[in-house]
Amino acid sequence: MSLTRQQRADARPEHHARPGRFETDAVLGVVAREWILYGRSWRATTFAAVVEPTLYLLCFGFGMGALIGTLAGYSYIDFLGTGIVAVSVMFQSMMPAVINTFIKRRFLHTYEGILAAPVDVRELVTGEALWLALRSGVYGCVPLLVAIGFGLRPGPGMLLVPFVAFLAGFAFALFGIWISAVITSVRSMDYVFSGLFTPLFLVAGTFFPITELPAWVQAAAMANPLFHAVELIRGAVFGGLGLGTALLHVAVLAGFAYLMWNLAAFQMRRRVVD
Repeated sequence: MSLTRQQRADARPEHHARPGRFETDAVLGVVAREWILYGRSWRATTFAAVVEPTLYLLCFGFGMGALIGTLAGYSYIDFLGTGIVAVSVMFQSMMPAVINTFIKRRFLHTYEGILAAPVDVRELVTGEALWLALRSGVYGCVPLLVAIGFGLRPGPGMLLVPFVAFLAGFAFALFGIWISAVITSVRSMDYVFSGLFTPLFLVAGTFFPITELPAWVQAAAMANPLFHAVELIRGAVFGGLGLGTALLHVAVLAGFAYLMWNLAAFQMRRRVVD
C-alpha cells in the first residue's frame, strides 16, 4: 500500500525536516551518483552536446559570416564562436536541470530515495547543479575548439574559459532546478523553452552586439546572466576587458547563482519534503 505525502514526511528522520549542517560528502555522493549514471549514456549525451553547437557555429558562422564579414572588429565566426560557448553552457546545464530534475521528482521519485539517506535538500540541489556545471563546462568549450579550427587565434586567456563556463553552468543549473520545482506539468515546459530560453540567448550579444538594440532592450540585457557570461568569455578570448568590468560580470553571475541556490532549495523542499 502506498504512503501519502504526509506519511512519507512523518517517516523521515528529523535531519531532513529542517536544514542542518551542510555536508560536503553528501554533495559529492550526489555527484558520484550522477557520474555513474552518465557512464551509461555518455555517448548520446556527448553527441547532442557536441553536434548541436557545432552546427550553430558552422551554419551561422559561414552563412551570415559571408554577408557580414567582420563585426565589432572581429571575424564574425570568431565573434559568434565565443558567444556560442556561453549559449552551449546554458543549454547543457539549464535544459537538463529543468527536464531531468522534473522527471526524477515527479515520476521516478528519485529524490525521495536520496533524501532517505543522510542528505539534505540543499546538498541534493547543490550536488545536482555541481554535476551539471562540470559537464556543461567541458562540453561548452567544444565550439571554441571548432572556432580555433577555423581560424580563431589561440591565446592564454582561453584557459579562463572553462572556469567561466563552470560558474555560468552552475548558475543556470540552479535556475533550471528552481524552474523544475515550480512548474506542475510537462506541458508547462513549453512556456519555459519558448518564453524564457529563446529571449535569453537572443538578447545576450551572442549573434550581434546588444548596442544595436533599442535602449530599453539594452537595459534589460544587463539583467540577463547569459550576457555577462558572453562578455566574460569574449573578454578572456580576445582580451581588452578591464579588471573592474570582469569582476562586475563575475559578481553578477555569482549573485545570480546564490539567489537561485536559495530559491531552488526552498522550492524543492516544498515539493519533496513538506
